[in-house]
Amino acid sequence: TGMGELDRVLGGGAVRGSLVLVGGAPGIGKSTLMLQICDNLCQTSSVLYVSGEESERQIKLRAERLGVKRERLYLYYQTNLDDIVEAVRELNPDVLIVDSIQTLYNGENASPPGSVAQVKDCTMTLMQLAKGQGITIFVIGHVNKEGSIAGPKVLEHMVDCVLYFEGEQHNSYRILRAAKNRFGATNEIGVFEMADNGLEEVPNPSEALLSGRPKDTPGTCVTCVMEGNRPVLAEVQALMTASGYGNPRRSSNGFDYNRAAMLMAVLEKRGALKVSSCDAFLNVIGGLSVDEPAADLAAVLALASSYLDKPIGNHVAAIGEVGLTGELRSVNHLSERLSEVHRLGFETCIIPKQRKDQIRAPQGLALIEACNIAEALRAIVQA
Repeated sequence: TGMGELDRVLGGGAVRGSLVLVGGAPGIGKSTLMLQICDNLCQTSSVLYVSGEESERQIKLRAERLGVKRERLYLYYQTNLDDIVEAVRELNPDVLIVDSIQTLYNGENASPPGSVAQVKDCTMTLMQLAKGQGITIFVIGHVNKEGSIAGPKVLEHMVDCVLYFEGEQHNSYRILRAAKNRFGATNEIGVFEMADNGLEEVPNPSEALLSGRPKDTPGTCVTCVMEGNRPVLAEVQALMTASGYGNPRRSSNGFDYNRAAMLMAVLEKRGALKVSSCDAFLNVIGGLSVDEPAADLAAVLALASSYLDKPIGNHVAAIGEVGLTGELRSVNHLSERLSEVHRLGFETCIIPKQRKDQIRAPQGLALIEACNIAEALRAIVQA
């Protein structure tokens, strides 16, 4: 597609005859992403961009702002599915982009556009078009307030690939991840930054996510999570204050709330810190959602650092899963994680002492091995 981050998530690129669903909240950048890849696709292929939300003139103005000027890019404002199929048969494009599936309707179906019946009917027709004529089709689908694509799971089992475009409205970073992919892995992510001239690729997300990190400040710790085959450094921040209410407040952003509550209980029971009477807030910087256990140790250390009001140190990272007894458990791809930690300039990394595999520690990176969170806490207090 000409965008390395999108190709990574797709498994190397778009497959001819495939049907790809791109979902995300309104205004997140789905249409911008699709329009930007047209600039490269039109060098070797013809692209038909069908919009049911914007007129041809609106799309043309946005394309000029993004620097997309290709002769083989055709714009078509239409919501009638029969007219779109007829246009595809006349033009015979290599790539079809539909923006969005909620605006299309089939005249033979009495349901209103955007309903489950219409969305399912239109998607089935597009799937037959993709498989029958070998056209690569990208379909944009809006996410509703519950966070699922309208006409939820009806679409996901029909298409070949489901991509979710995530990010905060007030955050410049956007994350593209695959929920389903018949041609590649489903755990890869692509990172983009929304700029004035459109979406820009972020080939080094670790460095971008750690930019602006405070120095010598309590309540922050860096960990390394695996997004597919790519190790990504994430900063976990915690704030603990004395509660002014009967029930202490708990909040987490980018970190599973139930897992954060569990880690706080382990910290009090096995780390001997009275955290149950404190308000606790946990946040992962940069809009990244951390859902793997390897970030447990960093979250525990960030909470303890904030409680003790003692900084961990800018040169220290932590990787490991925390069990209910306070023990540290090994995580997979530890060698790749340590290489990324060292590449970003960290000098020390706290890891579990008990490991499944032999690791290759980079030269210049000191490893602190701990059996449980008590040993890890002692290590940062002495650091």
